[in-house]
Amino acid sequence: MFIRKNKMNSSRTGRRKPIVSAALLAIGLSLTGGIYAAFTATTASAEVDLKSPQVIEEGSKLFAANCATCHGQQAQGTKNGPSLIGVGAAAVDFQVGTGRMPMEANSAQAPVKPVEFKDEQVKALAAYVASLAPGPSIPSQSQLTGGNVAAGGELFRINCAMCHNVAGAGGALTEGKYAPELKNVSAVHIYEAMLTGPQNMPVFNDLNLTPSDKKDIIAYLEYNKSHPSPGGIELSSLGPVSEGLFIWIIGLGAIVGFTIWITAKSN
Repeated sequence: MFIRKNKMNSSRTGRRKPIVSAALLAIGLSLTGGIYAAFTATTASAEVDLKSPQVIEEGSKLFAANCATCHGQQAQGTKNGPSLIGVGAAAVDFQVGTGRMPMEANSAQAPVKPVEFKDEQVKALAAYVASLAPGPSIPSQSQLTGGNVAAGGELFRINCAMCHNVAGAGGALTEGKYAPELKNVSAVHIYEAMLTGPQNMPVFNDLNLTPSDKKDIIAYLEYNKSHPSPGGIELSSLGPVSEGLFIWIIGLGAIVGFTIWITAKSN
């Protein structure tokens, strides 16, 4: 009996079978390889040389296949699309990198949709357009971080809140256009939008808002993303109109319903 127990214990506490060890090793190698591949892909896309002749040539081919129909073979513009000469790499990186371009159909405003190109292709398109004439360049990482949240909040309320709402929730404009919400927009695309003025947005060059000011505004918006409203339910952060509507419909509706319930009970 003692020997049998020892055999049972040894079978329970013994080493794993070779097939289990091999499976664990394969899983570990796959995870490591995937993480490394993602890291190197991100690094490679971040290190695309926009002045490389090979990158510009690749961008030229992508432009001819995807953009020339509306913007012209030389990006000179047509009746269906504006000229891109002088818009710079920042404008292309914003429009194509957010999925706004290429547009699916002519409309009052180009909506955000899934991006159709890889990051390397977006950068190649930006490199090609930037090679046509000088224009705003894609901001570096140092231009996006280290801003002052309080100063950024003040600048945002003065320059941006009338369209985008004080919390960056967006808002309606005229003729079917709108200011998009900013909660899910990356810092680099926010900076590029300020530089290039897409849609109805004005251009905030370095004389309107200095690079330090832009950095502060980005810091404020990034702070809003990571800090929920201390006042409770935000109601999409659309301001007093939505809050008042909520009170009228839900609050007064609850009072009327409670009154009817009390009257029914008394009867």
